[in-house]
Amino acid sequence: MQGVSKRYGGVRALQGADLAIEAGRIHAVLGENGAGKSTLIKIMAGVVAPDEGTMLLDGKPVAFASPAAANDAGIVCIFQELSLIPDLSVADNIAISNPPRRFGLIDRRAQRRMAELALARAGAEDIHPLALVKDLSLSRRQMVEIAKALARQPRILILDEATSALTAADVTKIYAVLKRLRSEGLALLYISHRMHEIAELADDCTVFCNGRSVASYAAGTKTDNEVVELMIGREYSGVFPARSARVASAAPARLELRHLGWTDRLNDISLQLHCGEVIGLGGLDGQGQRELLLALFGVLRGTTGQVLVDGRPVSIGGPSVAKRGEIGMALIPEDRKTEGLMLPMSVRENLSFAALRRLSRWGVVDAAAEREAVERIVQLLGVRTDGIDLPAGSLSGGNQQKLVIGKWLMMAPRIILLNDPTRGIDVGTKQEIYTLLRELAEAGAAILFYSTDYDELVGCCDRVLVMYDGAIKRELVGAQITEHALISSALNIDASPAAPA
Repeated sequence: MQGVSKRYGGVRALQGADLAIEAGRIHAVLGENGAGKSTLIKIMAGVVAPDEGTMLLDGKPVAFASPAAANDAGIVCIFQELSLIPDLSVADNIAISNPPRRFGLIDRRAQRRMAELALARAGAEDIHPLALVKDLSLSRRQMVEIAKALARQPRILILDEATSALTAADVTKIYAVLKRLRSEGLALLYISHRMHEIAELADDCTVFCNGRSVASYAAGTKTDNEVVELMIGREYSGVFPARSARVASAAPARLELRHLGWTDRLNDISLQLHCGEVIGLGGLDGQGQRELLLALFGVLRGTTGQVLVDGRPVSIGGPSVAKRGEIGMALIPEDRKTEGLMLPMSVRENLSFAALRRLSRWGVVDAAAEREAVERIVQLLGVRTDGIDLPAGSLSGGNQQKLVIGKWLMMAPRIILLNDPTRGIDVGTKQEIYTLLRELAEAGAAILFYSTDYDELVGCCDRVLVMYDGAIKRELVGAQITEHALISSALNIDASPAAPA
């Protein structure tokens, strides 16, 4: 790709960008959300057309009028937002663009064999091809998306945050799959915000900043700090803010759980969360962390046990009860696209939605008060947008995540529940979110924070509660919070040193 530019209205997404990828190599593309990476791969994949510049495939100029044309040329993209149809089976989704036919009808047997081969190639043999996608976890859906791409026999495979929703076990499998594909002669374009993944996989790297390709280099020739400084266009300081010097546990318990349970997913969970404290939820994905947050927010029915807020028992029958002033709870969900935002609606409408009662008089929204509150949150969080009346879907992933958080900050919450809030966003935005969480805690909020990233739990949390099989198996405090302790606890292994003989 040479001199590629793309403008959306008054926003220049790409400006004179260059990129060269080779067969049998994994080429990493790095940059903040909004740096132009997604626009670049959409041009490669035939989703949008560039305003300027040329694209060469095997040295010959090409231009794709549609994703189907790019697929026919051997370019297949796995986007961060899944393209699966929930009510169809895994096999239907994998073969959806070109199902095998017999006598003019879909050959179900051949389609199932095709799906089984694609799943095996993706290292996901455990997924049944006849299972409905809607019955799979987010991690398993991501594996189906990868298998769907491999079924198209690509020559160039583009992966946009393809591991962001995966469990640690699945990530290990994908590493092996990608290395095998590289050895088979595929060209792989890999976009990730996880620096350890880049170090593990990449042969070559290109950094984007503000729509421009600012540097290309061989992997391993620059330090992480040098790379991040190229990405954010400024000097990079420590990722995580300093923890508070005061002891949060000395403060009164804002939230207390006593023997909380739900079906077989949550078992006898007791904990205390204090004002000014950030507690992490650790453990392998699917051990009850998500259900715990949903139970606290009143989404699940039939929970047992007791929930206390400021020492008083409360019955949280639904999200509308959870967010009332006397409880003051907010939930930042796992999937911002489907659970956190209404993408076709404006930035203003998304931010004010949770706080409409506060912004209304006699059932009528005070437009001036709404606009003032929204603009204050946009400025506070540094949301990059050309206007608060633009659709939320037009923003980059990191800025969309800021909207999800900002929506609840409009409510001035006292208890904040976060479900993997930095999944798929860039290091610069992550740093801003970490700083914001610490500032909220310093202001007296009590924060319960689930993350699949061990570095976040180590860097952000005052305590970490490690869950296994729906129960809290271990509590780590202060210097005990290490990656080794988190992993061993997540596997329910006793990591204490052996006693001397």
